[in-house]
Amino acid sequence: MAKPTLNDLQAFATIAQERSFARAAAQLGLSRSALSHKIRTLEKQLGVQLLIRTTRSVSTTEAGARLLGVIGSRINEIEEELGSLSATRARPAGTVRITANDHSIQTTLWPRLLPLLQKYPEIRIEFSADYGLTDIAANQFNAGVRLGDSIDKDMIAVRIAPDMCMAVGAAPGYLKTRLPPATPGELTGFSCINLRLPTYGGLYAWEFEKEGHELNVRVQGQVTFNNVYLMLKAAIDGVGLVYAPRDLLEPYFSSGELLPLLDDWWATFPGYHIYYTSRHQVSPALSLVIDALRYQSPLINP
Repeated sequence: MAKPTLNDLQAFATIAQERSFARAAAQLGLSRSALSHKIRTLEKQLGVQLLIRTTRSVSTTEAGARLLGVIGSRINEIEEELGSLSATRARPAGTVRITANDHSIQTTLWPRLLPLLQKYPEIRIEFSADYGLTDIAANQFNAGVRLGDSIDKDMIAVRIAPDMCMAVGAAPGYLKTRLPPATPGELTGFSCINLRLPTYGGLYAWEFEKEGHELNVRVQGQVTFNNVYLMLKAAIDGVGLVYAPRDLLEPYFSSGELLPLLDDWWATFPGYHIYYTSRHQVSPALSLVIDALRYQSPLINP
């Protein structure tokens, strides 16, 4: 014998609450005969009579009253929750978890997502700041943000920022007693501020390019961070040379707090992209986040 379905239990609860087959049938969108068949089937499955039917009224038996007491409020809760889920499809809501580095969060994600949060109060965004090549599926992130050339090919990626230039700088005080490096190879003779990459547990090798020639240099220094803003602070304090996004260093070049070094060797990389696993799994909230972050190339006047 098949077990009672939720639809059968809902039909019984509606009849018992309305005390009328006619009103219950209208509410459920069924004919009276179909509703009667449902109740007969349910009573047969349970082996007890649930309703007492007369020409004028419908009432519950002792077994029916007991069943209604158990399922009545719960069916209402299920209906409310199903209604809430349907509303969520039409009204963006829920949490979007994003893994990104500190620089992309501060310069790109936060400025563009703040208006979105203000417009959609039911959307929540959780940022996880790190420099690792995070497996977003394994770590239950909805999306990640990394430079375009470091994203796995099986991910769907959307550009959210222009190409990034990496620059080298140092405080004037640090260079008072020494000549600045003329080539990347000379960096081994300077104290440099390192960035640790958690994915491999190693230190990031500074990358340079000039006239098609690429060069990676593993530098040494007194301090290592996993946060580019702390690296910048250490450079301003005169601890050593820093390698960081040019847009981050440019204000300090303009103010004179940092001096640009090796500028003819600065490398450019594909800008930040947001990536995710499948178009079929994009929630309304994530879709809004992607649209808010999507990079629009500036118009070039002819």
